Amino acid sequence: MFTTLQRKILFVTGVALLIGATAFAVWQSGQVEWQTYQQQYFAQTARPADIRVRQIVPKMTGQPELCTTCHIGLAEISASHPVEVFGCTTCHGGNGLSLEAAQAHAGLVGGKNPADMSVLAQTCGEGCHAGHAQPDLNHATRVQRSVQGTYAGAIAAVRFAFGAQADPAPLFGVYGVSDPAPAAPHHLPELAPFPHNPDHPVDRQFAQNCLDSGCHLSAEARAAPYFYRATGCAACHVIYEDDGLYRGDDPTIPRNEPGHMSRHQFTTAIPFYQCNHCHNRGNYSLRQMEFVLRDDLPPTGPPLSAQMPPEGRRLIEYYQPIGQFTLCEWELDCIECHTAQEAMGDGHIYPDQREMQYTQCRTCHGTAEQLPDVVTVSAEHQSALRAARLNPNYSLEIGDRVLVTERGELLGNVKVENDQVTLTSKVSGQSYPVNPVLGSGCQQNVEQQESRYCHECHAYQR
Repeated sequence: MFTTLQRKILFVTGVALLIGATAFAVWQSGQVEWQTYQQQYFAQTARPADIRVRQIVPKMTGQPELCTTCHIGLAEISASHPVEVFGCTTCHGGNGLSLEAAQAHAGLVGGKNPADMSVLAQTCGEGCHAGHAQPDLNHATRVQRSVQGTYAGAIAAVRFAFGAQADPAPLFGVYGVSDPAPAAPHHLPELAPFPHNPDHPVDRQFAQNCLDSGCHLSAEARAAPYFYRATGCAACHVIYEDDGLYRGDDPTIPRNEPGHMSRHQFTTAIPFYQCNHCHNRGNYSLRQMEFVLRDDLPPTGPPLSAQMPPEGRRLIEYYQPIGQFTLCEWELDCIECHTAQEAMGDGHIYPDQREMQYTQCRTCHGTAEQLPDVVTVSAEHQSALRAARLNPNYSLEIGDRVLVTERGELLGNVKVENDQVTLTSKVSGQSYPVNPVLGSGCQQNVEQQESRYCHECHAYQR
């Protein structure tokens, strides 16, 4: 028979053993999980195994993080965001001291993507890419007001066509946004958020068929080949392959599961196929108010042969079958012509793409009456110099002579040397001579500068 004291001792001892066993099981489970990831990493990279807890202490926070214990092979996001300075939780949030996945990932900002438009102000914008006196440094603000973000022109065009509003002037964006200092008559002071629970049947159908699964920067991508991408800043600056498969070394990301970035890296060398995760995927049917997928590629068409050479794939994938294009529109990537201010915005709210776009054929080729505009790079051109430093495929130095757009944006990769204009691709680094229209015998109308006019003579045959 046990005394009352002995029973109490046995009870306390049993509880202590149970707590200890539970704690050990939890600890062992966590150990096994991160150890397994590290074993996978060293096996797939054929490196000598060095399985241990890994800790970093980022300079920005001074707080230890254990994230790279599991995410051991994850690439540094960019040279301008070094992991030893930023760490992981500065951008991603979460609990950097936990080795258990659910606990470590609790409180992630933006889920898997801290560059999502819904959290952009507190991540990329907070103390980094917003709030500067120099407008071009306010990338987060610019992209939130951009046409690709607001979708204002398309929303207004559809609502006007179906009688949901009295004129084609934009009233709504995908989300609400304002500009306290519009600088031109066509700049908009604000856009109201699109009513996603509308009473008007046009708004309801448009939201269901287009906006809720569309290609604006805040919409989740369609889970299908050629559509995979992220949202927000990462929609452009984090590359996704057309198959949506991961190519990096982080063992926590399945390599056979579609829907992942190619690698955990930012880039300004954005290839055409990244743009095409949204663009050139099909056409809008105004009659049915729905998006009709192109039928020559997946997910509705057959896949291209794996043996097809890259040039052949590019020729098919770049534009839809009905599209016309010149040789340079096929050889070059989108970002060679569409500048940062066109794509990301300049900080003002534009009513539509037509008002936003300003780069034309004559920007590089000139006209039958004059050569393209040229400037000499000086210390005041920090935006262009900074862009060149961030891109691995071209260089720019003070004293270089480069082409410039009508709005004063330097084309740092299009240089003039010995009266020859040469474009160096921001994506491949390959050089292309740019021939002037002046003196060529071209019969162009100087006022007709949209690419469709050049297609009349210079369309490339597939």
